[in-house]
Amino acid sequence: MKLMEKAPAKINLALDVLFKRPDHFHEVEMVMTTVDLADRIELSELKDDEIKILSHNRYVPDDSRNLAYQAANLLKKRYDIKQGVAIAIEKNIPVAAGLAGGSSDAAATLRGLNKLWKLGLSMDELAEIGAEIGSDVSFCVYGGTALAKGRGEKITHLPVPPSCWVVLAKPTIGVSTAEVYKRLNLSNVEHPNIRNMVEAIEQNNYEKVCQNVGNVLESVTLSLYPEVKHIKMQMKKFGSDAVLMSGSGPTVFGLIEHDSRMNRVYNGLRGFCDQVYAVRLLGERNYLE
Repeated sequence: MKLMEKAPAKINLALDVLFKRPDHFHEVEMVMTTVDLADRIELSELKDDEIKILSHNRYVPDDSRNLAYQAANLLKKRYDIKQGVAIAIEKNIPVAAGLAGGSSDAAATLRGLNKLWKLGLSMDELAEIGAEIGSDVSFCVYGGTALAKGRGEKITHLPVPPSCWVVLAKPTIGVSTAEVYKRLNLSNVEHPNIRNMVEAIEQNNYEKVCQNVGNVLESVTLSLYPEVKHIKMQMKKFGSDAVLMSGSGPTVFGLIEHDSRMNRVYNGLRGFCDQVYAVRLLGERNYLE
């Protein structure tokens, strides 16, 4: 038996870090939403009791470092599953980009194996398991739009945000999330107004969404990587309504309401950046079939 699951990328419309917790994680408040750029996960039953990761992307690990592998392994151990699975990952989301590609792959694997192995788990139970794998996995299980607190696992669902284009641009560098958090100086950052962003989405107010984008991690990544700063400046110059780095970077996104301007931004960035995508905001939640 084979099953397919979509694993959409996410962007942070607002990301705030409040303090470092005793468990060495950071307390965060983030407004996240999914975009129409997705990996495809194909799950196939295996006769042998093993987990196989299959991918043509050389940057995708095929062992226990892979979050989809960890998701399958966790379910196997917890529910005593004596059956193997092959997880084929068709990568469309750039790797190490601040778009939660690995987390979304893990979440899609949890949803898919729940069906394949007939575990009968609810979305909330899957999200709880996802939190053990990584901070973004809980959100990615649900998809849609949400306010995430704690280390990212405390999820409050929000309505679909105002419809618009999202142009994503990733420079040819990888960014270490751990390194960015290590260098973050919370006494010297501008904190985004998370409440205003939540209200903007609830009011379906596109202008207010654009006015309230913010990411405290930008200050670190932009100082370390001038390429990211350059992309951000160019995105603004070409006419994006709002521009922000997603997660710890290095991907920068622009929100754009009108098709003609989206084309201008997209084509302008293609001139000097290899990985550029023009997608729509999805913002819709996953549901169990």
